[in-house]
Amino acid sequence: MTHDAPSTLLRAALTAAARGWHVFPLRPGTKRPALHGEQSCPGTGPCASGHRKWEQRATTDPDRIRAAWSHSPFNVGIATGPSGLLVVDLDVQKDKGSSDAPCGAATFAALCERAGHPVPGTYRTRTASGGEHLYFAAPDGIRLTNTAGTIADLVDTRAWGGYVVGAGSETPVGTYEALCAPEAAPLPTWLQSVLRPTPKPSQAPSGPVTVQSRTYADVALANETRNVAAAQLGAREATLFRAARAVGRFVAWGDLPRHTVEQALQEAGEAAGLTVAECRSTLRSALNWSIARNQRQRGAAA
Repeated sequence: MTHDAPSTLLRAALTAAARGWHVFPLRPGTKRPALHGEQSCPGTGPCASGHRKWEQRATTDPDRIRAAWSHSPFNVGIATGPSGLLVVDLDVQKDKGSSDAPCGAATFAALCERAGHPVPGTYRTRTASGGEHLYFAAPDGIRLTNTAGTIADLVDTRAWGGYVVGAGSETPVGTYEALCAPEAAPLPTWLQSVLRPTPKPSQAPSGPVTVQSRTYADVALANETRNVAAAQLGAREATLFRAARAVGRFVAWGDLPRHTVEQALQEAGEAAGLTVAECRSTLRSALNWSIARNQRQRGAAA
């Protein structure tokens, strides 16, 4: 770390705060919060009325930032939720033996292309590991949270409940570096539709409910099929992806055969204007993810 690291990191924290992003200190050279935990909370200062976590203590106040960064060359944490941000984390393959597998940036670029849009131009940083963080202004009125693998492998997001390491921060692996665009662009509508939480089905009563469950599954498939067929240009890929992800749980639970779901959504996607190959690729990815996820959840609850 350079001899003027304290002033460099302070400037980085103040720069982020000037954009309206809420910052908090990370331990020098790491990605871990430097604030005390609940078990060691003194119950004084900001925590006088109860323990305040890093998301609550993140600030844009220049005086508080200067006071905090005067103690040590802290890295910069940006609390995405309070900052009104949705950050897309494009990771790289950790396993060097998987060199043929696409990185998060390549996968995300392919998803954007299938959605009919270029990769959005927005503020972004190169991470210490060689990945990228794409910053987007989160939409008003929708509380998005963190995701891991929802969009695709090696493509995660940080929103409420999450944070990212800001530009200028340093770790033993490397430095977080701002790449382009001074401002975070609005979150694309097609990406928002993929990330919006899927409403959970109402709790079914215990007992033999196979017929009721199948009825609900059939209705859900019919609704999602109509949504896909009616999707407009620019939202077709995302609508198909979201539909397959939503209905995939019924395949995992044994309420619907996979081939039935694939055929219905394939026909709807083609009716909306997607190619056969685009539909198949999207359906395979979304269904595989949804089925695996819901099987794990059911196994854990058993």
